[in-house]
Amino acid sequence: MDIIKTLSEELHIKRSQAEAAVSLIDEGNTIPFIARYRKEMTGSLNDEVLRNLDERLKYLRNLEEKKAQVLETIEAQGALTAELKAQIDAAATLVAVEDLYRPYRPKRRTRATVAKEKGLEPLADVLMLQMLKTPALSEAEKYISEEKGVETAADALAGAGDILAERISDNASYRTWIREKTVQLGMIKSQGKSEEQSVYEMYYNYEEPVKKAAGHRILALNRGEKEKFLTVRIEAPEAEILTYLERQILVRDNPNTTPVLKEIIADSYERLIAPAIEREIRSSLTETAEAGAVHVFGKNLEQLLMQPPIVGQVVLGWDPAFRTGCKLAVVDATGKVLDTVVIYPTAPQNKVAEAKAVVKRLIKKYGITLISVGNGTASRESEQIIAELLREIPEKVQYIIVSEAGASVYSASKLATEEFPDFDVAQRSAVSIARRLQDPLAELVKIDPKSIGVGQYQHDMNQKNLDEALTAVVEDCVNKVGVDLNTASASLLEYISGISKTVAKNIVAYREENGRFEDRKELLKVAKLGPKAYEQCAGFMRIQGGKNPLDATAVHPESYRAADALLSRLGFDKEQLASGGINGISKKVSRPEKLAQELGIGEITLKDILKELEKPARDPRDEMPKPILRTDVMDMKDLKPGMILKGTVRNVIDFGVFVDIGVHQDGLVHISQICDRYIKHPLEAVSVGDVVEVQVMSVDPGRKRIQLTMKIQ
Repeated sequence: MDIIKTLSEELHIKRSQAEAAVSLIDEGNTIPFIARYRKEMTGSLNDEVLRNLDERLKYLRNLEEKKAQVLETIEAQGALTAELKAQIDAAATLVAVEDLYRPYRPKRRTRATVAKEKGLEPLADVLMLQMLKTPALSEAEKYISEEKGVETAADALAGAGDILAERISDNASYRTWIREKTVQLGMIKSQGKSEEQSVYEMYYNYEEPVKKAAGHRILALNRGEKEKFLTVRIEAPEAEILTYLERQILVRDNPNTTPVLKEIIADSYERLIAPAIEREIRSSLTETAEAGAVHVFGKNLEQLLMQPPIVGQVVLGWDPAFRTGCKLAVVDATGKVLDTVVIYPTAPQNKVAEAKAVVKRLIKKYGITLISVGNGTASRESEQIIAELLREIPEKVQYIIVSEAGASVYSASKLATEEFPDFDVAQRSAVSIARRLQDPLAELVKIDPKSIGVGQYQHDMNQKNLDEALTAVVEDCVNKVGVDLNTASASLLEYISGISKTVAKNIVAYREENGRFEDRKELLKVAKLGPKAYEQCAGFMRIQGGKNPLDATAVHPESYRAADALLSRLGFDKEQLASGGINGISKKVSRPEKLAQELGIGEITLKDILKELEKPARDPRDEMPKPILRTDVMDMKDLKPGMILKGTVRNVIDFGVFVDIGVHQDGLVHISQICDRYIKHPLEAVSVGDVVEVQVMSVDPGRKRIQLTMKIQ
C-alpha cells in the first residue's frame, strides 16, 4: 500500500503535504509545533488535519504490519498463493485482512477440528462436491469407527457437516457480502426486559435500520443493555442471505444435489456466521458512534477552553450549598486568593441578612466587580440573594452563573492540595469557580477533561481513545494561546509542545529557585529540557519584560535573526514591541515573496512574523463571544411561550443544544429548531460559548424542561 497516496486522497491534501507531515511526525515533532512553525513544509496544514493524518498514519502502518504478519504465517503453512497474496496486499481495512486470514488462523478446539481428528474430512469433501445421492447415510457408513468415536453414519454425517460449516464460515468473500447486506438491509431492535420505568422507555420496543442508526442512539442502546434494561439484537435479511449462500455453493440442476448441504449452509450461517457478523456490526456501529461522540466532546471542550478571559476584575467565587453553607473566595485580577469565608443564607439556617452583610463588606473592602456563582445545589437560591443584594448597594457589581462541573474533582485532587494546602475542599472549589471565569483555560486544564461536563455518554466510551482525543484538544488550545513562562502553573505548562509533566515541574522548580526567566534560552538550563524539547516549546513560551522583546511574541527563536533583519530593513526598533506592537508594519512590505527570499525564510513565515510584530502575542480567545453578565434574576415560572431571550450555549450534542437563558435550568433547542437550512449536526451551526437569541416554545416546570427555538418568529 502507498500510505502517502492513501493519506493525501483521504484527507484531500497534496502528496507533498502528506509526505512532509509524515516526515516531521517521524522526526519527533509535535502536532502544535508542526502546525505553527512548519507551515512552509506542510503547506499550512492546521492542527485538526494533522491530528487526523497522525491517527490514520498509525492505523495504516498497523494495517501494513498486520498484513506482513499474516503473509508470513500463511507462507509458513505452505498455503500462500499468488491470488491470496494479492488479496491481502489489496485489503484496505483490518477487518478485510482478518476475513482473509480466518481459514489459516490457529483455532481453538471446535466441533470442526474434533471432526477432522476423527478422519471425517474426506466425507466433507464428498459432501461439498455433492456426489451423494439421497439418502447420504450409505456413504457416511464407511466412516463408522468405534475407535475414533464415530458410532453411527449419522455421527459421521454430522461431523462432516461441522467441517463444511466452518469452511463456509471462513470464506472471506461470503462474509464480506453478508456483512454488507446486513448493514444495508438489517434492523437493529431492542426490547425492554420489564415494564419498569426508566430513561430507556423509548427503547422498550424499538427498531431502526442499521444503516440509519444515529450514534447517540447506539450508545444509549449499549448503555441500556449493559444496565440490563434492554435486550438488543440485529435482525438480518436471513432468507436473502441463505439464498445467496446456496447459489454460491450449490450446483443448480444437479440431480445429485441433496438437502444435506442446504442444512449445512443454514447451520453455518445461523451458528457461526450470523453471531460473528452481528458482533462485528455492533462493534463497528459502536466505534463509529464513539468516534462521533469524541469529536463532539472535543469540539465542545475546545470552545469551552477558548472562552475569552475576563481580565482586570476582582472576582468573588461563590460555591453554593444548603446545610454546609456557601463558600466564598475573593480572587484578585492576577488570580491570587485574597480572602475566604463561609456564609449561611440558604436553608436550613436562612441567615440572609447576616450573609448579605458579609458580602457587602467584601465588595467594599476588595473592590469586587464580579461574582462567579457555581450552578450546582442551591445555585438558584444563591442567585436570588445575590440579585437582591446588588439592588441594595451603590457599587456596580455583576454576576454570572458558571458551570462548576469538575470543580469538586479538582478541589479533592492532589494538585489542589499542593496548590492550597491550608484550604479545605469547599474553599478550593470556590477559588476554582472564580478563576475559571478569569481565565478558563488556565483553570480548566487542572481538571480531567471528562469531568468538565460538555460531553455525552463519555463513561460508555473507550476511555483510552477518549483520553487521547481530549488531551490533544487541550494541548492544541494551550499552544494556540501560549503561556506566560513566569506565571504559568505546572498543570498548564505540561500541555505545551515538547514538555512532559516532569519537565513542567522542573520549570516551576527552576523559577522558584532562580527567580523569573529573563530569556527563552534559560529554558535550556532546566533539568531534562534538551535542545529538541526547546525547539518544540520555545515559541509557545512568552516572557513579558524580558531581555529580548521578541520573547514576548510567538516568533520562534529560530526566526529571531530574520525578525531582527526585517525590523532593521523597515526602519523599526524591536523595543517598540513593548508598547503594544508596531502598527502598520505589514503595509510597509510591498513584495513579501522577494523580501522572504532575501531574509532566507519562507513567505508564510514572513507573514506570521509580521502579524506578531504588529500585535505581539495576540490572544485568539479575544475573537470569541463574551459571556453574558447579569444583575437580576429570572425564574422558570417567569417564562412564557413566545418570549425572546439571549442565552449562552452550554453543551452541544447530536440531537440539539442546551442553552443557558438565566433561569438555572438550561433549555433545549432541538436540531430541527436551530436554523432554517438542513444540518446533519448542531456543530455545523453553533458551538459551546456562543451567545444566541432564542424563543421559548414550551415550559414544563414539573419535569424541569424548557423547549427553545432559534427560528425566531
